[in-house]
Amino acid sequence: VQLQASGGGLVQAGGSLRLSCAASGDTISKYTMGWFRQAPGKEREFVAASRWSGGSTYYAASVKGRFTISRDNVKNTVYLQMNSLKPEDTAVYYCATGRPITSTIMRGESYTYWGQGTLVTVSS
Repeated sequence: VQLQASGGGLVQAGGSLRLSCAASGDTISKYTMGWFRQAPGKEREFVAASRWSGGSTYYAASVKGRFTISRDNVKNTVYLQMNSLKPEDTAVYYCATGRPITSTIMRGESYTYWGQGTLVTVSS
């Protein structure tokens, strides 16, 4: 599976962005799709995930209520709608896919395929 993330950019605090992750090589309906981010000088962290079976979604506490993950299985694309952005949301955002079990869905090592990342910069 190949993943291509896009939609990053520069936005003021309080603004919104929508990231997209287009998949090719297989259908995302068979996979859990996740978003992770890595800020400068920090470790990669989980942001959100959409489970392939049952449609459950998961969010990091820091983004819950502000970010929404969704998927379009026809377009083979997953989205991350980011609202009320804060300067601390500044990071490179990566999409990933795999079949993690529920207990490991927030762990990057549970995902098999990764996109190249898209930079989100939130100015204060």
